[in-house]
Amino acid sequence: MAVRQIKDPIMRKTAEFALITAGILIMVIGVHFFKFPNNFAFGGVTGLSTVVSAVFPIDAGDFTTVVNVLLLVIGFIFLGTDVGIKTVYSSLLFSFCLSVLGRVCPMSRPITDEPLLELFFAVFLPAVGSALLFNIGASSGGTDIIAMILKKHTSMNIGTALMVVDVFSVICSWFVLGSTTGLYSTLGLMAKSLAVDGVIESINMCKCFNIVCDDAEPICHFIIHDLKRDATVYEAQGAFTHNQKKVIMTTMKRSQAVRLRNFIRRREPSAFMLITNSSEIIGKGFLTN
Repeated sequence: MAVRQIKDPIMRKTAEFALITAGILIMVIGVHFFKFPNNFAFGGVTGLSTVVSAVFPIDAGDFTTVVNVLLLVIGFIFLGTDVGIKTVYSSLLFSFCLSVLGRVCPMSRPITDEPLLELFFAVFLPAVGSALLFNIGASSGGTDIIAMILKKHTSMNIGTALMVVDVFSVICSWFVLGSTTGLYSTLGLMAKSLAVDGVIESINMCKCFNIVCDDAEPICHFIIHDLKRDATVYEAQGAFTHNQKKVIMTTMKRSQAVRLRNFIRRREPSAFMLITNSSEIIGKGFLTN
């Protein structure tokens, strides 16, 4: 069940913070083991900290902590208390985990001699973690806060907002870390922006059904009582045969869609099904705004 569908407020908050914790841990692994050792600078504060630590004797994790605290204040002002509290938790956990790993498991060199392979993990892992956070109205802090503000007050999606915000750290990487690292960072920035949008879309992906059949009753009964979803039924007429038909319109998660499709094939194999994907559905049981 999606977090937003949990009715009990305590359970919903518990699930949200558990999801935030999982997202942060995924991000930390990608940043510490793959991003920092390769000096990839395509991700906001952590990307900027990579550049700063290469110029000054400052630990990248400690620099991230200081800047995140300043940006958290901005987050409370422009995004509200609920988002602010989630972001405080995730930001402090992110900075704490980075600082701990920096001392417990310092990375003096990359894990492998394949920078493209490491770039993939440096992009994909933080993108998955960020998407989990953005999807429930949280962020890991840093420039992600600025990206959320841009998304809220402009027509940008979150991936584009991240790209706009993180351009500065990529530009710095060209001058401080050289053209090779700059190229990798530029590639990583574009890949991250696409990956974040792609993961969020995949998380929210639902199946929309338009079912043309002769008898809608058993199908609607299965949708309502077995899948716990709702449906809309309206009358239709075949253009060629002029036979009266029923059209059932319903939307559900992908796992439920498989069950419904299999049921219809067994119960009424002559039914016509039009199934489409949608990642943005607004209404009861889905997005509320």
